[in-house]
Amino acid sequence: MRPGLLGLAVLLIALGGLGAAFAVTSVRATGTYLAVARSVSVGTALTADDLRSVQVAGGVGLSPVPAGKINDVIGKRAAVTLVPGTLVTMDQLTDKPLLGPGQQQVAIGLKPNQVPAKELRPGDKVLLVSTPPQNSSTTGEVRASQTTRYEATVVDAAEPDEKGPDRTTVVVYLALAGRDAPAVVTLAAQNRLAVILTGAA
Repeated sequence: MRPGLLGLAVLLIALGGLGAAFAVTSVRATGTYLAVARSVSVGTALTADDLRSVQVAGGVGLSPVPAGKINDVIGKRAAVTLVPGTLVTMDQLTDKPLLGPGQQQVAIGLKPNQVPAKELRPGDKVLLVSTPPQNSSTTGEVRASQTTRYEATVVDAAEPDEKGPDRTTVVVYLALAGRDAPAVVTLAAQNRLAVILTGAA
């Protein structure tokens, strides 16, 4: 055999070995992971319907959750908005309450025409404004000066139960400063709260 042909054969064998090694490495790096099946808002607890299994090759710097650990994910809340088609990582999830330091959670009932958006989502920022009593005879200027404002964040919202007694009430769960909670609860009981959406999640 000519020396040149012998060298070419050795080179081809070496390249073939590298190709096989690359193929084996690629197969080993491919796994089944959890991906987002539908949009999940901040603060929403994940269910099995929110997730699906996909086969992907592991990427550098990514830590996707293996499909076999789905039970570790279900029930956790989304710490960020989860977008359909993206891989799920544990950094995107939390099992901690969405209350900040010094905050308390309250629930208020709103009529559909009092809700400032078609749907309030966890993480939405709202402003609660006190309104005067219905039998108040004060002027508009005086009323405006007497209003009180409270900043709050939506934790969750429950649509009316068509079969329940409160079929026209939307229950909104809010996180707000602990010092404001008693006043807000009192005003809500008196139906003296207006809700303004100031920032969408």
